[in-house]
Amino acid sequence: MTSLAALLVLGVATAALPACAPNDPAPAFQPGSSATPEALPTSNQGAAPTSRDGLGGPGVSKSPKPADKVLAAGNPNGKAAVPAEARAVDTSKPTRTIGTGTPASCTSAAVVKAVAAGGVITFNCGPAPVTIKMTATAKVRNANGPKVVLDGGGKVTLSGQGQRRILYMNTCDEAQGWTTSHCQNQDHPQLTVQNLTFADGNSTGDEAEGGGGGAIFVRGGRFKVVNSRFVRNRCDRTGPDLGGAAIRVLSQHDNKPVYVVGSTFGGASGQGGSCSNGGALSSIGVSWVVLNSVLSHNEAIGNGANPAKSGTPGGGSGGAIYCDGNEFTVRLAGTIIENNKANEGGGAVFFVSNNRTGTMKIENSTLRRNPSGKFETGGFPGIFFLGARNPTVTNSKLS
Repeated sequence: MTSLAALLVLGVATAALPACAPNDPAPAFQPGSSATPEALPTSNQGAAPTSRDGLGGPGVSKSPKPADKVLAAGNPNGKAAVPAEARAVDTSKPTRTIGTGTPASCTSAAVVKAVAAGGVITFNCGPAPVTIKMTATAKVRNANGPKVVLDGGGKVTLSGQGQRRILYMNTCDEAQGWTTSHCQNQDHPQLTVQNLTFADGNSTGDEAEGGGGGAIFVRGGRFKVVNSRFVRNRCDRTGPDLGGAAIRVLSQHDNKPVYVVGSTFGGASGQGGSCSNGGALSSIGVSWVVLNSVLSHNEAIGNGANPAKSGTPGGGSGGAIYCDGNEFTVRLAGTIIENNKANEGGGAVFFVSNNRTGTMKIENSTLRRNPSGKFETGGFPGIFFLGARNPTVTNSKLS
């Protein structure tokens, strides 16, 4: 991608980005200046109206037996209200089920086939937690759905084995079927992942749509994450405008937000994501609402920012979250962002609204110990922000 303007940072001139073509997302403009997943101590209590089993929403699954070890994610003390559209989908009557009651029946091929077919998908892999080693990326077919729900019941880990991206949806990818004349802005498919762990995804070297999205890549439709964990995911180590070790999103229908509810990204030392930018989340022109979640121990490891400084490969911003584009918003509520780091700017959050219309709200949250290697916005530790006005901070601690 070609840089079109430079940011206003420390006296450097700026310009706004033009609208991007469907398959050419606008680049960001930055200033020049081993525990296993099952061991992570997180829970999702108090995050939203939930089923009795505490797995993130009504009707998700039957209550587990006392001996079962099930997923708990997010900030247990987060009290942010969760709107109805952000809650877990009822999967008590699934369209299809992966597995026939044994771990051996829950295979990568079965996951790939089910995701391609769409609908409400659950797992039946036996009573114990199971890890499914993905030998191929599961890809959503745009004509199937319109809802695609993947519910692990709190006991399923999908592993990219450090070799591949785990899940992919792209309404502008002709290989997945074009279903409208405006692929960049359509209301389907509507992808939900809930009660799942995504581990060891890796999109390194995948240059489609600019790369990024080590565990999940999304463009178009709608997307939300509920009561899920993301550990040890990766994408390219360098590059000025790619990111999202866990999740990369490029557009959503009518600029509606991506919801992340009661979920954990990293959560412990050695479990975080790592990418050139956005050690957990990354987007262009996309709004986010992150509720009752934890983002910790993630890192943006590129260097040279964007446009890349002479002699550098670029990148290094947004230790946990990297957001760029024109009109978008970010809301963090009931959320903990800590112990993330960025080689360049925004150890916690990098936010650049190129036309200066974007806004950010931080409510009842804690952001701490998120070092920015070279730059951040004064008075907002761990944040680099360019938008309509300074972030609104309510009942929150930034340090």
